[in-house]
Amino acid sequence: MKLERKYLAHYLDAAFDKTFVAAQYVRLGKDLEDFSVDLNPDVEVGKNILGENSVKHNGYEASSSTDPVYYEYDDALTEKIMQIAMGRKTGDECKTSYVEVLLKPGEGDAAPTVVHAFREEVYVIPSSYGGDTSGVQVPFEIRYTGNRVEGTFDLETKKFATA
Repeated sequence: MKLERKYLAHYLDAAFDKTFVAAQYVRLGKDLEDFSVDLNPDVEVGKNILGENSVKHNGYEASSSTDPVYYEYDDALTEKIMQIAMGRKTGDECKTSYVEVLLKPGEGDAAPTVVHAFREEVYVIPSSYGGDTSGVQVPFEIRYTGNRVEGTFDLETKKFATA
């Protein structure tokens, strides 16, 4: 059975808490029709003098793009991203954490359960702000740092704990 897209959940810490203690995870997706983690693998392929192929896989430079994202009053995440954009903030001022959760659908009316959960530090980098007449937009990129840790995620409290 094909898993519906809604069962792969993506959360950003709207508090931009570097310690993870006061993280306020907000699920991405309200205005998004598409969201993917582009792995951008760093791979070198060569051929030696014996005619053998060699592959050297050096890791990933993962990133994601969000578009559109609409600014909303009283929304902690879009407020923070708008502050970053309008303040032209850089470096650690753009750093927060991201949690990715793969869910298994519940039986009948049962709630879904967490299959996998990973947390990683990310940089949230706005690409523009303004937009058309549909509303004030603040699309952004996510750049993953690569320091993923596996753990558990409580869907009710939105809290991540390392395994």
